[in-house]
Amino acid sequence: MEFNLADLFENAVDTFPEREYLVAEGQRRSYAQMDARANRLAHHLAAQGVRPGDHIGIYAYNSAEWVEALWAIFKLRAVWININYRYVEDELRYLFDNADLVGLVYQREFAPRIAGVRGALPKLRFSIVIEDGSGAENASLGSVEYEQALASGSPERDFAKRSGNDRYMLYTGGTTGLPKGVVWRHEDVLFALGGGLDPLTGARALRPEDMAERGKAGAVTFLPIAPLMHGATQWAVMGGSFVGRKNVLIAKFDPARVWRLVEQERVNGLMITGDAMARPLIEALDAPGAKFDVSSLVVLSSSAAVFSPSVKDDFFRHFPNLIMTDAIGASESGTNGILMVKKGDTAMKGGGPTVRAVADTVVLDENLEPVKPGSGVVGKVACGGNIPLEYYKDPEKTRQTFVIDPRGRRYSIPGDFATVEADGSITLLGRGSVSINSGGEKIYPEEVESAIKSHPDCYDAVVVGVPDARFGSRVAAVVQARAGRTPTLDAIQAHCRSKIAGYKVPRELHLVAAIERSPSGKPDYRWAKAVATAGA
Repeated sequence: MEFNLADLFENAVDTFPEREYLVAEGQRRSYAQMDARANRLAHHLAAQGVRPGDHIGIYAYNSAEWVEALWAIFKLRAVWININYRYVEDELRYLFDNADLVGLVYQREFAPRIAGVRGALPKLRFSIVIEDGSGAENASLGSVEYEQALASGSPERDFAKRSGNDRYMLYTGGTTGLPKGVVWRHEDVLFALGGGLDPLTGARALRPEDMAERGKAGAVTFLPIAPLMHGATQWAVMGGSFVGRKNVLIAKFDPARVWRLVEQERVNGLMITGDAMARPLIEALDAPGAKFDVSSLVVLSSSAAVFSPSVKDDFFRHFPNLIMTDAIGASESGTNGILMVKKGDTAMKGGGPTVRAVADTVVLDENLEPVKPGSGVVGKVACGGNIPLEYYKDPEKTRQTFVIDPRGRRYSIPGDFATVEADGSITLLGRGSVSINSGGEKIYPEEVESAIKSHPDCYDAVVVGVPDARFGSRVAAVVQARAGRTPTLDAIQAHCRSKIAGYKVPRELHLVAAIERSPSGKPDYRWAKAVATAGA
């Protein structure tokens, strides 16, 4: 076998066939059951003419079928495409066309949206519908029902030899711009995101078989909360598969349901994407009359979004012995750094956490030279080693992000600004695409947002720059207040001045009923900019 994702999953199946693999919305699968159903679907796809390298979309909420489809597609050396279920027709039309989809596995609820763009998709040859009880009309799509597709295929695992060079693609929208397809080799993405490299110890799997060996001591039960359309949960599920982990999925985020699942399934680890999930989870625990047995929980992992110190403190209040990690990374680079968060030491030095860099991660200045520790120079986080090949069909963006340094080494530089502390750790400042230039001073929204959210009257916040006649831009805060509270600009400014420099303090306050975020927890800066601009 090779460092191929389907090979690694099948190796885990052979090692832990009867071990429970997945629990999703009432459905349960052992490793052997998941493998047999994925084989059936793969054979059906092959009968539709799917060949290595073909692109097939998965358009659904978290479910057992989502996971079966991803393994079925990989078994054929094809490429599955994650589809954001919040997209409207114009966005879907762009994504389906850009991704060159030949097939689609979708949940019936989304049939009307697909029908609305079907005429613009000449490459789409077939579709398979997952029944969800919605009753949505899909007759015009000519779809095969999911269970019927499985029934037509053989459960045998008799596929062609695969390669570590097979492709995996992750469409990422980030906080701005149109979605982009990040193209990885299987072997590279395994070491960057899938557990082939231990980010804490730096130990690498020397053989594909080593992955399953790690799980022989026993199964860990893990609940990643974000949607599978988001890379963090994809890799929580896939990476956990290789080491025999039990995965628990929830279709839509509901904090009380999460805690009930922790109790019912004896979940050991939760994965969240920052405050957007952390705050509601804490509020559910603190709600009057709340009673959950959460004694099984020992690990909390956060990535992809800001996880504020005040919320970390709340978790330690409920779980004094919790093992907590806060990671930084990107779809274009994998994990760049990780922080073991300690009780009583949750403060941030900048807009994001101060983390220990993983192997092959550095901070480069504008000349692509490594930033010296303790110098105070602001550079960009760069990752070498196992990194993507390109952005799909976007040579200009590929050239901008994947660069060669003066020594001939290739790096991925997605755009996150950072400094290097004296001890070599990295303090993340924020993404340059949303930074604010006010009178020549660069302000990173994440740092200001963290200060605002630590105010007792503020539940959530997004910070953007708005035009200013004197300074070019000024800081505007779009804030969701806590229930029954009405924060004022003066109060927020006074609070922030004790935590951040004066030039970073918000000059405007726009109160909203709810902050708009992606299902993965990332703030919608375009929406916030529109709110602030209209409110000004």
